[in-house]
Amino acid sequence: MEKIKIGIIGTGSISEQHIEAYKNNENVELYAFCDINEERLKFMADKYKVKRTFTDMNEMLSLKEVDAVSVCTWNSAHAPCTIAALNAGKHVLCEKPMSVSQEDAQAMKEAAEKNSKLLMIGFVRRYGNDCGILKEFIESDYFGEIYYAKATYLRRNGNPGGWFGDKSRSGGGPLIDLGVHVIDLVRFLMGNPKPVSVYGTTFKKLDDRRNIKGKKQYIASRTTNNDICDVEDLASAMIRFDNGAVLSIEASFSLNIKKDEGKIELFGTKGGAKLDPELELYTEVNDYLADVKLDAQTSLSFDGLFAKEIDHFVSCITDQIPCKSPAQDGIEIMAILDAIYKSAATGHEVIL
Repeated sequence: MEKIKIGIIGTGSISEQHIEAYKNNENVELYAFCDINEERLKFMADKYKVKRTFTDMNEMLSLKEVDAVSVCTWNSAHAPCTIAALNAGKHVLCEKPMSVSQEDAQAMKEAAEKNSKLLMIGFVRRYGNDCGILKEFIESDYFGEIYYAKATYLRRNGNPGGWFGDKSRSGGGPLIDLGVHVIDLVRFLMGNPKPVSVYGTTFKKLDDRRNIKGKKQYIASRTTNNDICDVEDLASAMIRFDNGAVLSIEASFSLNIKKDEGKIELFGTKGGAKLDPELELYTEVNDYLADVKLDAQTSLSFDGLFAKEIDHFVSCITDQIPCKSPAQDGIEIMAILDAIYKSAATGHEVIL
């Protein structure tokens, strides 16, 4: 089989996860890179020995031999880059969040349908071993009816800088960058129920904490001393779904907590679960409350997540298998994010 030729649009930090995964897929050839930052573009092209480089996206997309692209730009460029690639006849894997608005996300899906091309959204947490194991328990009715869930993705010492703090490029702060991961994961585990209402709030109290001494754990591939910070540093929301279930979500870049945390909790009529990062189950056995701790292989781990995601994307193209993270799911997540930001701005519940 002839190898699929892949182009990368945006060669920042997240692109390396895509690139490494493509490199390890025997059905793929890394063919071309594109970035508006010439210095970063050259660095990445040299590192991965890619000879075809472009600062103009349309020039790369004009290459007929390119079959598919990963869009790894900052968030506000997701829609224009994705739509351009689809209109050029390329399949697209677009990083999360799908866009910066539900309206843009809908336009992306329409472009995919018009051109009969695959548009897959980078909800990488769906491809984790932890997600697969929880799915097994859910499908065997271990939890019964899951009626409530909690999800947190909290960081302590400031946003990564660069475009992450610039709302014109990011679309928002930790909610749209981190919260999107756990909102989507919980919704996916619950069978993708439809959101019907949202109440949310955001805070901008600690900013990007650029005053903090020492190296930050998370940092953008390009930062300056004049980076803008006009995004929230904490977001919290309650999301109600059409099946009656409710999800409580918290996400932060800057928060006065002891350490960073990322966990999800599911609460059902027969049992519950916590992933933090090990997976634990809570239930009743012979009228006694019982806790079950699974072995370490069930823990949250980002090792191999992107490889599984990229391999799935390639298989969707070559074998026409159903896409596990389709555009419609991205649209519904954008509807939730839009509603949380609107609720935070107005102080009122938003009905979807």
